[in-house]
Amino acid sequence: MIALVPLLVTLPLLGAAIALIAGKHRRVQVGVSVVTLTVVCAIAAVLLVVVDIGGNPLAVSVGGWPIPFGIVLYVDRLSALLIVVSSIVLLAVLLFSVGQGAADGDDDTPVSIFHPSYLILAAGIFNAFIAGDLFNLYVSFEILLVASYVLITLGSTESRIRTGVVYIVVSLVSSILFLSAIAMIYGALGTVNMVQIAERMGELPQETQTVLHLLLLLAFAIKAAVFPLSFWLPDSYPTAPAPVTAVFAGLLTKVGVYAMIRTESQLFLDNDLNLLLLIAALATMIVGILGALAQAELKRILSFTLVSHIGYMVFGLAIATPLSIGATIYYMVHHIVVQTTLFLAVGLVERQAGSTSILRVKGLMRGAPLIAALYFIPAINLGGLPPFSGFIGKFALFDAAAEVGTPIMMVMMVGGIVTSLLPLYALMRAWNLSFWREEDDSAETEARISYLDAAPEASVQTERRVIPRIMTASTTGMVAITVALTVFAGPIYDVCTRIGSALLEPMTLVQLEQDEQESES
Repeated sequence: MIALVPLLVTLPLLGAAIALIAGKHRRVQVGVSVVTLTVVCAIAAVLLVVVDIGGNPLAVSVGGWPIPFGIVLYVDRLSALLIVVSSIVLLAVLLFSVGQGAADGDDDTPVSIFHPSYLILAAGIFNAFIAGDLFNLYVSFEILLVASYVLITLGSTESRIRTGVVYIVVSLVSSILFLSAIAMIYGALGTVNMVQIAERMGELPQETQTVLHLLLLLAFAIKAAVFPLSFWLPDSYPTAPAPVTAVFAGLLTKVGVYAMIRTESQLFLDNDLNLLLLIAALATMIVGILGALAQAELKRILSFTLVSHIGYMVFGLAIATPLSIGATIYYMVHHIVVQTTLFLAVGLVERQAGSTSILRVKGLMRGAPLIAALYFIPAINLGGLPPFSGFIGKFALFDAAAEVGTPIMMVMMVGGIVTSLLPLYALMRAWNLSFWREEDDSAETEARISYLDAAPEASVQTERRVIPRIMTASTTGMVAITVALTVFAGPIYDVCTRIGSALLEPMTLVQLEQDEQESES
């Protein structure tokens, strides 16, 4: 099994190289991309079963260098679960983009550029999830930055170039902070291996630990779009092509959340900043959803709700109990799938109606009932209505907070409950205007929503376009997966609970070396 671990990264990189060489052969590129992501998903599923049943993580020293001198790839339940979910999402979005490219040509998603960049993005995501040292995690972020900048500026329109520049500047600032933190940690502790850092961190004065802790959190909070460092996201994501927006919204911010989970649960157990995280979580929830209520464009509404839901993940992380960490991971899995699905559904709306503005789009329930269903199901899930996974995840977070029972937790619960109702209002307002509203309802309705007239729009009116079956099929498949998160919530949540318990158990270098030896035997 140990030989499978490096394949999680090497296969996408090899696939990207083949796709680049086959730049003039669309079918070859599509075949390579689909096969690569399918194989990675299968490998990750096998590894998840192995590490969950065995209970021991898989550790691999790249190049045969002994731990901790070489690069260590580390697969535990959390890594394997997130790679399974990420590969499924990446594959579904890829199929969606294949349909879009076949229908539109290379105007929005130039195939010769898209497929290599997409597979490099996948390699960066997978490498981040299995990185056993901070510098390898930094390299993963840089791989993501390079690939995401290419993808976010596909088509080279003015708006995409402008938002792409903002995105890369913000990402570079985050990278500089992260690299500075790595340098300081290496100078103080003599290692960048996460297990060794956890062992040696207690030797440092609390003030030094706090400085290192804050620097890492600041870098990861920018990646995760935690308020007030979330200003870049609502303007960056909506301008990209629909498949790119979907995968960015679903996965890229979660890499930042994942890094925060590793930092809080393994590196700084004795130097917590939980009160600061709770304040940031509540502010992120509130600001994100208030921003969504002021939008008149579907992609911008979803981008602001994305920010709000990041607050729930930070909330669960700040509670810092095994129950809350497990609930956070379940909620993260739920949000990756549901948020991606909603952006794909909005991509179908844009093709059907020629716009994503809720002030312009009307009567889709009558004209496109299937698209209406594909939007409605994940929308009420994201809004947290029972019995869907969104409700289950939020209930688990509130239950973990109630178990702690401190006054600040009660305040957080009230704030979380109030803000959990507002996303449903924003999404259902969009539903009523875009799907239920008919042409003859315009005068009365527009008078009620006149306050949205000044809201910014991320795209101009375009012509209606044909919707290939593969785009509808991939979106339908993702909707089915969102439902499966509810149907199989029990076993999925059990895995997340085991992850939460394991993460808060300090791991030693001796244990890591034993895991590597057991993996090789």
